[in-house]
Amino acid sequence: MSSINTQEISKFQKDSAHWWDEKGPFKPLHKMNPTRLRFIRDNILNHYKQKTDDLKAYQDLTFLDIGCGGGLLCEPFARLGGKVTGVDADEQAINVAKAHAKQGSLHITYKCTTAEDLASTKQQFDIVTALEIIEHVDNPQDFLKNCLKLVKPGGLLFVSTLNRTPKSLLLGKIAAEYILRLVPQDTHEWKKFVKPSEISNILSTERFVIKDIKGINYSILKDKFKLETKDISVNYILCAQKESA
Repeated sequence: MSSINTQEISKFQKDSAHWWDEKGPFKPLHKMNPTRLRFIRDNILNHYKQKTDDLKAYQDLTFLDIGCGGGLLCEPFARLGGKVTGVDADEQAINVAKAHAKQGSLHITYKCTTAEDLASTKQQFDIVTALEIIEHVDNPQDFLKNCLKLVKPGGLLFVSTLNRTPKSLLLGKIAAEYILRLVPQDTHEWKKFVKPSEISNILSTERFVIKDIKGINYSILKDKFKLETKDISVNYILCAQKESA
């Protein structure tokens, strides 16, 4: 079943030209990105027993970023030596990502496609990321299962999204969109937020084990995001490992 929601794509497509504007409509993602990257890097280094000071720590690893947008994750992965593929259903975002990577002399493979179409090719990657996307797709369970197919045995999957809780309705929806104006209005639908237990149930049936999960909490006073071990009630990010063959 298709994961494409044309209305969701159009929300982001109108701002595609501004993916790399740190003060533009994607400002929250730019602020959140260092926190997401830190979580991903720590788990990769721990899993693959890499040195923390190695500037090419990802050199022997293949990466797939699903819902890559303008390439905010892909470029840091490539700078650390990873062989990176980014996919998105928004062709305008892919064009922006290609142009920005070319400016930085980064070799990244970008494709305008979906998780289900890519999964049908039987390709697999060491690291698969699907960050802030599952709450924007149709048929999220099928979408996640297709993401899982793209992970090599022994590889890692990273998912981040918004938890469906009363607190996330207040902070992740009402406050973020209507009071603090962190993101444009109607960016999210609270009923499409995904509980960690819902993801965990799918992972357990597909030979995946959650290795780490943390909240990504925003501080109004400091105007920054940080990882939180105990509170995953609003934003959260998880790392899951696929069983070896």
